[in-house]
Amino acid sequence: MSYTIKNLREVEDMAPKYGFAEVQEARFPREDLESETIGLAFHVVRPGKRQAFAHRHEQAEEIYVVLSGSGRVKLDDDVREVGAMDAIRVSPPVTRAFEAGPEGLELLVFGPRHAGDGEVLHEDVWHDVA
Repeated sequence: MSYTIKNLREVEDMAPKYGFAEVQEARFPREDLESETIGLAFHVVRPGKRQAFAHRHEQAEEIYVVLSGSGRVKLDDDVREVGAMDAIRVSPPVTRAFEAGPEGLELLVFGPRHAGDGEVLHEDVWHDVA
């Protein structure tokens, strides 16, 4: 078929599977949408919480769009405030992690399909930020 329509809230939330349900939702609809080259993610960071981990990529550039809510993003050593309709482009080697404000944070993430390109950072990248 030449098109696919899927409500992102109907895509499986992977956060509970990995023990992260308390802090976020993480939905990856690429297969549900039958996408061949485009990667897409829908993240919900719960109010006052930080994403379960930071990550970076070897080659994949990503664009994050804040749909609703507000919070902060940590990009390597920089911390920036973000709010609804902000778009954030992130180069592959930059470590990124989001923190939600009091109303939570909903994000869409766009990039090339990049299976196996990411590196999850298990250390606390927020350790030096209040």
